[in-house]
Amino acid sequence: MMCLAISLNLLPVLLTTLSLELGGPGGLTNEQLGRLAAVTFIGLVSAILFTGPLADRFGPKPFTMIGSVLIALGLVLMGVAPGYVTLSVAMGIMGIGAGILDMVLSPIVCALQPHRRAAAMNWLHSFYCTGAAVTVLAGASVLRLGWGWRSLCFGLAVMPILVAVAFSFMPMPSLVAEGGERTRLRHLLRRPYFLLALAAIFLGGATEVGLAQWLPAYAEKSLGYSKWISGMSLLVFSVAMAIGRLGVGLVGNRWNPYTLLLICCWSSVVCFIVGCFAPWSGVALAACMVVGLTGSCLWPSTLGVAADRFPGGGASMFGMLGAFGNLGCVVMPWVVGLVADLTNMRWGLSTATLCPLLMGFILLKLRKEKAAIPAPGIAQE
Repeated sequence: MMCLAISLNLLPVLLTTLSLELGGPGGLTNEQLGRLAAVTFIGLVSAILFTGPLADRFGPKPFTMIGSVLIALGLVLMGVAPGYVTLSVAMGIMGIGAGILDMVLSPIVCALQPHRRAAAMNWLHSFYCTGAAVTVLAGASVLRLGWGWRSLCFGLAVMPILVAVAFSFMPMPSLVAEGGERTRLRHLLRRPYFLLALAAIFLGGATEVGLAQWLPAYAEKSLGYSKWISGMSLLVFSVAMAIGRLGVGLVGNRWNPYTLLLICCWSSVVCFIVGCFAPWSGVALAACMVVGLTGSCLWPSTLGVAADRFPGGGASMFGMLGAFGNLGCVVMPWVVGLVADLTNMRWGLSTATLCPLLMGFILLKLRKEKAAIPAPGIAQE
């Protein structure tokens, strides 16, 4: 999960540096920078959709190894990229590797923790935040010390290589509970609850990444902070998200996951408004970083409640949920950059406020659907 975080969080730290070094005298436009993030998540979504059914058929082990190797390959290619096109290819390869890992890790952990899936998902995804924090800290430190962003790419490539080797020795559980049967994806897609869950996780991913991808650039360009402070803001964001997910994991089944999700949605809306429009830069930056805490459980808890509702979904179900979540990650960074080019960075970032707002209303409907359906009566394979 930390390797996945490297592939998705290295770009935000390097946005302004890459713009200056690979964009010529005028630098790269906000739209071009947003397109880099979009390319990463397009590769991620494509890999999730393609490999989900294969993992159900062949088991999860080969996909944990392939995903890790592709992330390492993308990092090395990024380190030698002479221009924007090569950089885009590198981001796409890393996205594919991240998508494979994103597809397979959640069902592995749910298979290991069948009686506390929502808590287990938050524990697992807290290590994504830990990896993001490590990536941001390493990136900001390397830039501050003047060691060069290319050496950072080569150094980070070591971790996914080691993870691939480690996974080669690990036994893996079945992705469907023992004695259970896999629920066909086409049956899931006929259920209103699952369709609402897809919409919810789309907005959860958009909430998280719509801010995270642009936070360092927003802090530097709009709030007037240095590159070091701007990079550290993403570090604090990631640490806050890790704390939130660990907290939800510790709470376990003692709190209703729908209640937690709704609290996080409405709190995120408030933080977005303050972060975009507060007249004091310190307050605005603090509010943006707090979104890491308030938005922490949106993605993993949505995975958890869906897995509880459809325990036989297997990797295909997680793949579809992950694809929609990451589709939100594709759309929102690009939308923020596009609106920022037309207006300014504050208004661009403010468009992401719609994501937790709409997600809150969908969660109210999800909770109602769950209460109305006592058990998953779905045709199974």
